Amino acid sequence: MDLLADALRVSGARGSLGTRVEAGETWGLWLDTFPGVALHVVTAGTLWLTVPGTRPRRMEAGDAVLLPAGTEHGLASEPGVMMGPCDRERADRARVVGGVVQLGAPPTQTTLMTLHYEQDPEISTPVITALEGSVHVAASERAYLDDTVRLLTRELAHPQIGTTAAVNSLIDLLLLQFVRAWLTTQPARPPTSWLGALRDPVVRDALECIHREPDRAWTTATLAAAIRVSRATLSRRFPAALGQTPGAYLTAWRIDLAVARLRDTDDTVEAVAAAVGYTSPHAFSRAFRRAHGLTPSEFRTDVRTAAHIGRRLPT
Repeated sequence: MDLLADALRVSGARGSLGTRVEAGETWGLWLDTFPGVALHVVTAGTLWLTVPGTRPRRMEAGDAVLLPAGTEHGLASEPGVMMGPCDRERADRARVVGGVVQLGAPPTQTTLMTLHYEQDPEISTPVITALEGSVHVAASERAYLDDTVRLLTRELAHPQIGTTAAVNSLIDLLLLQFVRAWLTTQPARPPTSWLGALRDPVVRDALECIHREPDRAWTTATLAAAIRVSRATLSRRFPAALGQTPGAYLTAWRIDLAVARLRDTDDTVEAVAAAVGYTSPHAFSRAFRRAHGLTPSEFRTDVRTAAHIGRRLPT
């Protein structure tokens, strides 16, 4: 089973094209707020990235950096340049019409694009929100990343039939590639997180069992037997990696699956309850209300009318 693909699907993780920038001469931009996880891709020229507490980092054409949600940072033509705030209205206007934000003075020497990634806030499994620290990947280190960036740049430069679908698919592909890159940068014992847990084979095998059969009445003992480790080993390593017991994770994942079904399908509440492992709709409703403060039916109504899940913007 592809755990990452399964979790991304349920979490409603999706990306959208943010701002495209063309810059020349001396320029600087300070970003203190932005929606979700941000990915900056340099498509031509060079720039310097500054994150508080770290030294400025040079980025060249084909390089990209992924920044966790809420990370303040600056982009500039060179270190030490005065960086002004982002003109949000101007950036939003350019994004909606597919335009480009101009910085500095002609001629254009550097071009970059920003992508944003978010997940359904009602999903408790922290997939993209589990990323900690910026991840800088040079084009020379990941040839496949450079290939994807080139395809994305080409689609944006020459729109045609199917460009919107192609751009959205490439944006999602870039997220997967960066998650892989993030995993390779983590220490042997990464901090407690869902993504970090994928590096522990015992925990990963247990998660695969839960994700493959969420409706099964798993216990720590049956999970341990299924992956051929002792109960003591699983009881020690699972909480160390995820900060919760296998039983607690199973319950949370079942509720996440229910959220996705209520969000994406017209299945009855009874069908949703059975699909995620509850033999009694009443028990399911009670567990769902504990997690979200609403009955499943109330939640479905709210989530559809509020339309709070991040939507892709036209490209």
